[in-house]
Amino acid sequence: SSDLSSQWPGAIVCSQTLHTFAAMGISRDSRHKHYKTGGRSNASIKKRKYEMGRPATLCKLGAKRVRSVRCRGGNMKYRALRLDAGNYAWGSENVTKKVRILDVVYNASSNELVRTKTLLKNTIIQIDAQPFKQWYLKKFGLDLGKKKKGGDKKEEAAEEAEKMSRHVVFKQK
Repeated sequence: SSDLSSQWPGAIVCSQTLHTFAAMGISRDSRHKHYKTGGRSNASIKKRKYEMGRPATLCKLGAKRVRSVRCRGGNMKYRALRLDAGNYAWGSENVTKKVRILDVVYNASSNELVRTKTLLKNTIIQIDAQPFKQWYLKKFGLDLGKKKKGGDKKEEAAEEAEKMSRHVVFKQK
C-alpha cells in the first residue's frame, strides 16, 4: 500500500483499492451567477458536457510542438505548446510574411511571461526581418539595413547597371 501512495501523490489507498480525488472541472455555464437584483440562482441541474472548458495552454518559444484536441462533434482543435515561427504583418506596407520568432521582448501583463518566453496576444516579440527585406528589395529596389558610404560611386554605378526587366523598372517608378 505504501508503494501505491508513492506512485500516486494525493491518493488515498484503502484496502488495496486506489481512490483519487479529481480536480473540479472548468465549466462555462451561467447558472452559478447572481441575478441582476443580486439574488442567487438555484442550481437545479448538474454540469453538462457541452458546458465543459479546458485549461489555457500557454504557448512557449521553441521548436514547433502542436497537440490535437478532440472537440464536440468530433471536430479537432490544435493547441500550440511551442512555436518558433509565425505569420506577421508589416502594417504600413500592407505585406504579411511567415518569419522566425527570435525572442520575447515585452509583455504588459507580466515580466514572468517575458522571462519564460511565453507567446500570447499583444506580446512584443523580436523577429527575423529577412523575408520583409527581400520583399522590399524586390518591390522598391532598395536594400534595407545597409549603411551607405559617402565615397563609393563605383558601387552605385554597378548597382544602376544591374539588368532589370521593363516590368520591374516601371513597377519601381
